[in-house]
Amino acid sequence: MLPRSQQKNGTEKMHLRISLFVIFLLPFCSICDAQKVPSKIVAENAKAGSLDWQLTRVRPDSGGYRSPAIEGYCSKQSVAAGESIDVMISTDPPSPYKIEFFRMGYYDGRGARLMKTIDRLDGITQPIPEPGEKALHECQWETSTTLTIPEDWLSGVYLGRMTTLPDSELKPYWQSYVVFVVKDDRPADVLFQVSDNTWQAYNRWPNNFSVYTHPKGVQGPWADVSFDRPYGKEAQFTGVVADPLTFGSGEFLPFEFPLSYWLEKHGYDVSYCSNSDMLTPDRGQKCKVFISIGHDEYWDIRQFESVTKMRDSGVNLLFLSGNSVCWVSPFRDSSSGNPNRIFFRAGPYGAQNDYALERIELNGPFPEHGPDEGLLMGVRNVRPVNGGGDWIITKPDHWMFEGTGVKKGDRIPGLIGWEYHGQPADIPGLEVVAAGTAFQGGVNPQQWAATIYPGPKENFVFNASTIFWAQGLSSPPGHVLPWSHWSRPHGPDERVQKMTHNLLKRAIE
Repeated sequence: MLPRSQQKNGTEKMHLRISLFVIFLLPFCSICDAQKVPSKIVAENAKAGSLDWQLTRVRPDSGGYRSPAIEGYCSKQSVAAGESIDVMISTDPPSPYKIEFFRMGYYDGRGARLMKTIDRLDGITQPIPEPGEKALHECQWETSTTLTIPEDWLSGVYLGRMTTLPDSELKPYWQSYVVFVVKDDRPADVLFQVSDNTWQAYNRWPNNFSVYTHPKGVQGPWADVSFDRPYGKEAQFTGVVADPLTFGSGEFLPFEFPLSYWLEKHGYDVSYCSNSDMLTPDRGQKCKVFISIGHDEYWDIRQFESVTKMRDSGVNLLFLSGNSVCWVSPFRDSSSGNPNRIFFRAGPYGAQNDYALERIELNGPFPEHGPDEGLLMGVRNVRPVNGGGDWIITKPDHWMFEGTGVKKGDRIPGLIGWEYHGQPADIPGLEVVAAGTAFQGGVNPQQWAATIYPGPKENFVFNASTIFWAQGLSSPPGHVLPWSHWSRPHGPDERVQKMTHNLLKRAIE
């Protein structure tokens, strides 16, 4: 045995060699092994989240659609770091207020991180616009504040929480949100497209004005809608989700945030975009997988063409959504010339399929007619397209079910709803991995199907066939489970989580 002094010297030399290896060689090993490099999402979510980002006090008007005490909208659906975005806010009666900007994510289970606070602004009551042609409500409000996005703000969905500042503790404060996406163009594993076209199509602000509320009919091309107006309460609040958190946030919180929260919890390298960012395929072609989430009903035909090109170039597609790519919704500029701020229901997707021709016959004439969405998604928008049911496994030996322990006929209760897809397309290699019956109104049966098919470059396209898929992934702070047609999902389910992991792993590797 060596003397103790020689043992000590030898140990110190060994520690020195290890330290030199870590300092000089480990970074190169990490470059070689991308899995060892923490993603921007991991680094972001290691920062302290906020204990207070939800709405506490909300006050709808008599119709229940809007919160006139304080409400607002943004000048763009999405904005890049270094660019600016205007925020237009109205308070009635006029009141001072503050704005806190939060990035939505996991943040150790808190769900959001406070990014910036504007402590005090003087509020004014801004006018409700008179209905324009085709019942268009386009606000032309004064800019309340302009936000330049700092370079270190990571891509994500951002909520601006507005809170009135009463002059006495004996007076109540009121709150609502504005919502926008911070986008980027970096290569990322996952591209998360928010379904903001559909949020706006259903938005009833100020008092029951949406593409569904025109006197000529609820399914025709009669109404225009503008992003230049606040989001009211989530429009389906009487029949799907009665969530007071939704004032000003579109449909993000009930139908999309559970996926974002779950992806960021598990460190997936995810970037975010709006529907309007997908008018060309450039953004998506820098990513490995594109996700359509929640209620993704309204697509400009350029979106359809972009995502088709992405699939054909090897991008994997996950339609974790229902009623997707149903209506053609061409964008046009606002009256002030801002791009992609107005759209309408211009016609159905579906080519010459019976359901599309029926929509034209019953609700037209339409100026546009979209291609067969089934040839992109794998399944189609059947009629009726809404209802509730269980997600039933039909092909348990498929690789997407590995590690779930499921058997043929196993059910995930209530995961189908409130809208879905059916009628699988005739695509070589397409497999129906789940299928069953949904019940419209709780009693009328309709068939749905979830599918997967191979793309041309060893990629794949999966369609979960339900708006409610994200409900099986997580339940973020403040989350309210939706329900419709006398059926509801049960919340996080380890089988849905494992299936989604399997799909993403195959798409990313």
